[in-house]
Amino acid sequence: MRFSGFRVMREALRGHRGWGPLWRSPAPQPQYDIVIVGGGGHGLATAFYLAKEFGAARVAVLEKGWLGGGNTGRNTTIIRSNYLLPGNEPFYEFSMKLWERLEQETNFNSMVSQRGIVNLYHTDAQRDAYRRRGNAMLLAGADARLLGREELRAMIPFLNYDNARFPVKGGLMQARAGTARHDGVAWGYARGADARGVDLIQNCEVTGFRIEAGRVRGVETTRGYIGAGRVGVAVAGSSGRVMGLAGLRLPLESHVLQAFVSEGLKPVIPGVITFGAGHFYISQSDKGGLVFGGDIDGYNSYAQRGNLAVVEDVAEGGMALMPMLGRARLLRAWGGLVDMTMDGSPIIDRTPVDGLYLNGGWCYGGFKATPASGWAFAHLLATGESHETATAFRLDRFARGHVIDERGAGAQPNLH
Repeated sequence: MRFSGFRVMREALRGHRGWGPLWRSPAPQPQYDIVIVGGGGHGLATAFYLAKEFGAARVAVLEKGWLGGGNTGRNTTIIRSNYLLPGNEPFYEFSMKLWERLEQETNFNSMVSQRGIVNLYHTDAQRDAYRRRGNAMLLAGADARLLGREELRAMIPFLNYDNARFPVKGGLMQARAGTARHDGVAWGYARGADARGVDLIQNCEVTGFRIEAGRVRGVETTRGYIGAGRVGVAVAGSSGRVMGLAGLRLPLESHVLQAFVSEGLKPVIPGVITFGAGHFYISQSDKGGLVFGGDIDGYNSYAQRGNLAVVEDVAEGGMALMPMLGRARLLRAWGGLVDMTMDGSPIIDRTPVDGLYLNGGWCYGGFKATPASGWAFAHLLATGESHETATAFRLDRFARGHVIDERGAGAQPNLH
């Protein structure tokens, strides 16, 4: 079943009786060539590209709950590639290019909206740092534009430009950045993977790994043992817990990252805006709600909820940037689990267990990386070699001292 404008009109005339399920609900088979643990955006994208780009057969995705029920549906939907370091920028620009053709590839409306992002700067030193970042983006093939105060004021007039503590002096803009519908991304990849023969198995929690002579042979699940030639794990904030079942200890911590949405408002925010004097970012959804967030909660947790101290901190950042926010009512808040690495950058690599691979440590960058993460992980699982844009995301980089510290904040997960 393919979606099209003609199909929508046809079904409207027929009372919408021709629509069917987007994917099958098969029973797990005893053996697969590749098993992917985690049915979020990254796991589903991996399965999609394994089948589409690498012709992999006998692939299964195992999800303990429902597809897209974790971080994929618990984020602020921002997509961008405005990174500085050579280990990161080519990868995220590759992801940006995949975002731009995602809806055509999956034949599904993921509501990719390239409305632009502006990172504000408040000091001369910050301006110089953003100029450097913008130049690095241009060298990597991305787009970047440094905006002065008056040019920015003409675009976004409602900011508190004359704040005594944090005067807005300009911003770094990436016009191709924007937002995407998080659920639509997961559903599009799931539908595309299923159409190519991938088994999407929900309510199937992995409870252990069967390892013989240093090689993984399969996974123990709540629906029985499932054999596998290779196993890829993409479970976001549960990475440490799941990989611990294989006897591995990862260089990361799990933290809660809260997000918020206001009541629906008329169009007011043209794109994505980030506060340079604090960790605050905001955009407006297609339904009118202001979607925003800030720092992670300052403690380790597996609970998908946060605390009021972070709510207060995020609200303070928003009010300092745009005082008009004080008139909007908060509609709801939620928390997602993020696996924070020591340098704030991800891991896509094989593990010391032969046949067991890891896709994790995404910190704040998981959603925007979904297409490239899936492609790179699929490349690794299919060929055994790292994709050219993900060669720096090695698991052993911390032991080797080759960290990718984008923020330059030090080797502590809570600082990133």
